[in-house]
Amino acid sequence: MSAAEPPQGANSAPRGGSEAAQPRAWGDHTGETVQAPPGRSEVERVKDASDYLRGTIVQSLANPITGALADSDAQLIKFHGSYQQDDRDLRDERRRRKLEPLYSFMVRVRAPGGVVTPWQWLVLDELARTHANGSLRLTTRQSFQFHGILKPRLKETIAAVNETLLTTIAACGDVNRNVMCNPNPYQSALHGEVFDWASRISEELKPRTRAYHEIWLDDALVAGGEPDDEPLYGRTYLPRKFKIAIAVPPSNDVDVFAHDLGFIAIVDDDARLAGFTVTVGGGMGMTHSEPATYPRLGDVIGFCRPEQMLAVTQQVVAIQRDYGDRSDRKHARLKYTIDDRSVDWFSAELAARLHAPLEPPRPFRFEHNGDRYGWTEGVGGKQHLTLFIENGRVQDAPQMSLMTGLREIAKVHDGDFRLTANQNLIVANVDPDKRLAIESLLAGHRIEVDGRSAVRVNSMACVALPSCGLAMAESERYLPTLIDKLERVLDESGLRHDAITVRMTGCPNGCARPYVAEIAFVGKSLGKYNVYLGGGFAGDRLNRLYRSALSEDEILAELTPIIRRYAAERRSGERFGDFVIRAGHVSEVTSGRTFHA
Repeated sequence: MSAAEPPQGANSAPRGGSEAAQPRAWGDHTGETVQAPPGRSEVERVKDASDYLRGTIVQSLANPITGALADSDAQLIKFHGSYQQDDRDLRDERRRRKLEPLYSFMVRVRAPGGVVTPWQWLVLDELARTHANGSLRLTTRQSFQFHGILKPRLKETIAAVNETLLTTIAACGDVNRNVMCNPNPYQSALHGEVFDWASRISEELKPRTRAYHEIWLDDALVAGGEPDDEPLYGRTYLPRKFKIAIAVPPSNDVDVFAHDLGFIAIVDDDARLAGFTVTVGGGMGMTHSEPATYPRLGDVIGFCRPEQMLAVTQQVVAIQRDYGDRSDRKHARLKYTIDDRSVDWFSAELAARLHAPLEPPRPFRFEHNGDRYGWTEGVGGKQHLTLFIENGRVQDAPQMSLMTGLREIAKVHDGDFRLTANQNLIVANVDPDKRLAIESLLAGHRIEVDGRSAVRVNSMACVALPSCGLAMAESERYLPTLIDKLERVLDESGLRHDAITVRMTGCPNGCARPYVAEIAFVGKSLGKYNVYLGGGFAGDRLNRLYRSALSEDEILAELTPIIRRYAAERRSGERFGDFVIRAGHVSEVTSGRTFHA
């Protein structure tokens, strides 16, 4: 099969290339009837019948009998930036009382590169306290989540987010999600340019349907106005979610290889942006006991100039739109499309759509995927403070009034806030004469700037219980306790200041990107975790399963001797993930397909 020929079979679709004479993908809105391929998943049928994501969401919101939406609308609302959830802590009790689950909604904000103004922060803070569960969560995709929003408050919450000039559209669903980029405050001039590209990609890939404005913002469609059209996505959008990140070496804090599409900034000899080395096919999700599912790192396929970036992005997305599996959602990510056909096939298909191949990839070097904490100075004399936010949860606690303190900082700060991909917060672009006031507020609210162990500040967790319906075990609520116990072993071994990346998730779907961590704990059942070892410190190597379904005592019993041996036997500069492979605790993973080997 040549690169110009579409695949054949049940999941095939006509090519949706860049020339007008070429046919669109089967789901595109062209004004004519297009035969959909057989064997579509139920979600595909819901999207196809939704009238560009409208469904019956308006009617579901108005239904006073239940706190939930209709099943099909619960799928569609993801495209609008929300997940329907219920409180699993109360599920059994409510069942015994013959009550329906305590349904609520998570709302996720779309903020390219995770940059917001102090004014926007204050509005989001107020919404978290008045409409949600009193906390604000910083996500692993450099954005915000509200939890615990009841159905009667959902519309006004989403409308209020939009009033801040932010949005929730496409923060979830089978579309491109929030575009990530490296905050890199100590190279802020380059970051500014990279952030501009992240914003442009985000805008280019945003759904065009008017459904969002009609449902949430009361923006009625004018009779005789332009009909809905999704020139890139089509009526059924993508087969599955799509994620993009832009990294700026030497920091890989966005875990660029874990994304469907990655851009690695390359500077020329004059330290100016020359373009981007391109990666495709990354993804973290898998399913326990199903070896056909696996995490995968993106492949480097070439280099593009900045002016080519949007075209490359559009055509990579279009290839996945046309060739991705629409029958099996567990096999629907770009990583499987590439592995089913080969990287060479993908590169040839992309070259055909771009009418030219990418340039050869240019070299880069990553040193780490963590954040740089404390104060740094950037260009123009501006200063930046990176704060560790444990597992991204912004809330007040007896030992630290974090939420209140950040609210007070936002009232005096005239720079911006930047969210990192590690769930942390940068108080950015601080005028030197404002630093003392900010430091006073930090001290007054007992917000630590430093002093935590290296393993703690290099750890992160997904939300998991009680709100996530997929969670098999605790994650956000439990990881700090486990870190407490690991710290004792590390302190005894003289490793308190040695960074080791640790990730925990409540299920194998990979929301905290666990499979690139040096140590990962992935929920198998309540109180039991699969332990993975050997990821790359710079996020450039997958880890491997070391032990399955371990309790806390078993985790500590297994890891303690390995940590002690690492302290005693490591070579100069050797990272923990490298050591466990050299010492034979796990073998190196060379590709996603060998992850379960």
